Amino acid sequence: MRRARQVSALLLGLVIGLAGCRAAEHPAQVDTDPAVVHTRSGVVRGMVADDHRLFAGIPYAAPPVGTKRFAPPEPAASWPGERDATRPGPRCVQDPDADLEHGDNSGEDCLTLNVWTPPGAGEPRPVMVWIHGGGFVNGSSDVYDAARLASRGDIVVVTVNYRLGTLGFLAHPALGAAGDVGNYGIADQQAALRWVRDNIAEFGGDPAHVTLAGESAGGTSVCDHLVAPGSAGLFHAVILMSAPCQVQTDLPTAQQRSIAYAAEAGCPDPATAGACLRGLPVDRLRKPVWYFNIGSDEMTTPVTGTEMLPRAPLSALGEAADVPVLIGTTRDEFTLFVALRYLRQGQRFTPQEYPELLRQTFGADAGAVGVHYPMARYGGVAQAYSAAVTDSAFSCVAERMAEELPAKVYAYEFNDRSAPAPEVMRTLPFPVGASHSLELRYLFDVGGAPPLDAAQQALADQMIEYWSRFVRTGDPSGEGQPQWPAFDGRWMSLRPDGSRMTADFSTEHQCPFWAGLRER
Repeated sequence: MRRARQVSALLLGLVIGLAGCRAAEHPAQVDTDPAVVHTRSGVVRGMVADDHRLFAGIPYAAPPVGTKRFAPPEPAASWPGERDATRPGPRCVQDPDADLEHGDNSGEDCLTLNVWTPPGAGEPRPVMVWIHGGGFVNGSSDVYDAARLASRGDIVVVTVNYRLGTLGFLAHPALGAAGDVGNYGIADQQAALRWVRDNIAEFGGDPAHVTLAGESAGGTSVCDHLVAPGSAGLFHAVILMSAPCQVQTDLPTAQQRSIAYAAEAGCPDPATAGACLRGLPVDRLRKPVWYFNIGSDEMTTPVTGTEMLPRAPLSALGEAADVPVLIGTTRDEFTLFVALRYLRQGQRFTPQEYPELLRQTFGADAGAVGVHYPMARYGGVAQAYSAAVTDSAFSCVAERMAEELPAKVYAYEFNDRSAPAPEVMRTLPFPVGASHSLELRYLFDVGGAPPLDAAQQALADQMIEYWSRFVRTGDPSGEGQPQWPAFDGRWMSLRPDGSRMTADFSTEHQCPFWAGLRER
């Protein structure tokens, strides 16, 4: 099974479950009903609890169907009366081969968002807009219950759906003018940011104080917005969590693969492919278009060399938006994906397989990587291979960005190697440690794993303080917490036994070695 499917399935498996609405039985009775908000498109009625308000399933753009399929999002139509905003909208179309067990509540009419606010009125609160992960082929806004983050952090949190897979990123040249194809999912995110600019004040948010945040594919999206011309001015700070920002595809490659995809879907004629693709039943387009190769695995990605993304983010860091940046990774990112291969493909990672794993992933550099990541040092093939890809694809990419971004940067590593994980990940013959996505439950209420213990809950509270302080001020440091200075080569190590600044991140993840390979 391809990695994009693997990433999507377990990411959603990790977070599906408890996310949703937790309303009080009796809404607060005040002169102005706190459950009612007037947006530019109409009135919404949400849910009110003791510690938060939630307005769910609000359209921020028109349904991208019919002639609007494979086109930039258009403004949402207005509606009469009060719109029910107590339940999230459908998920955008998902990869059908991800083996998800949450049911198929998905469709094309999916461009909605959810707004979480603290209770009560007061001064306008800073806003965090959250872009979900899922390999650009799966995921949704509804799995991130932000009630605790909004309430404890005293911020407004907006979680966003955006088009995924083929519907979000197909770059067939018949779909638009030269260079103006693909990246419909990124355009959706921009539309959501414009909606926030125009409407969030009605929810008690400050439209001049917006932080754009995301994890995994969501973090990669944030990278794109840092350099996308159309995103300029729509946010004032960013949070990049476990973001493999090198995962992009150039336009010629994307167009070639899109043409092949269209032909397989039944639209082979370039002269009629645009109308044909827009006229297909959506079920014919659920299979994602694959662009980016890592070894034998493929992924869907944003497309560079386009009007939306003229340059790949890592080649334009010096030109990125000059806004404060909070950036970080987990200590053992890639163990998640190794676990998926073990669980879903039956791969057992024998010593005999190690050279081929390295060759598939690192090509001509496999021999050098094997010398720097010997099996004996790491305790086995799975651990050594995980460490190599963690360092090359996540940790050292984050370090490069921390060094090269023009603005003030605050860097962290999530280092709870006993973080709660789904049961299947606790029965593997190798430890997963602080794996990809396991830090999410420290910020959001998500299901699928045992609860945090007392020390982990204290770390979660600390992380919410850091994240919300950054959203409020552009600096995570505050009273009562270990001080977190701007990046100077040191990283904040987030740990249940006491978070602290460390100076060994680059050495631990062998970043000088990876920088040398990149420069060859």
